[in-house]
Amino acid sequence: MAAAQGLVRELESTLKFFKTTLSIFEPDDGGFAPFPELYTVSGHVAHTADSVDSFIEGAFGAGWDMEFEALIATAKAVTSLPEAIEWLDRAFANAAEVVGAASDEALFEPIPDTRIMTGAPRIAVISGIVDHTAHHRGSLAVYARLIGKEPAMPYA
Repeated sequence: MAAAQGLVRELESTLKFFKTTLSIFEPDDGGFAPFPELYTVSGHVAHTADSVDSFIEGAFGAGWDMEFEALIATAKAVTSLPEAIEWLDRAFANAAEVVGAASDEALFEPIPDTRIMTGAPRIAVISGIVDHTAHHRGSLAVYARLIGKEPAMPYA
């Protein structure tokens, strides 16, 4: 379980950095998007949460959900920033629970559903979660500046 402990710490740090960026936003900022076709602030957070769930389900559960348009629509339908943040917290808590309970052997087994990350070990989804979350953290920092707010340094 040594690997699992380090991965759980990585997930905790990733969530902490993301929430530091989110700390600048007020609930009323949740509906902001620079263009109508883009995610709102709430939508970015919801999409990030949904992606964490998808990575964990893809590697440790029933497999990858390939209905991308439906996943995007689900995230865009979230209009409440507090609701999106609650989903994010649940997604990361579930990821930490699933990964934390996995043996080293299970973590290094190939992901059974080969439609995404073909041949990669289950452990690889943590890098995917970290990278994808950082991508949306950066987008949210830009959104903050567009509404006249200065995002906090996430690593402070």
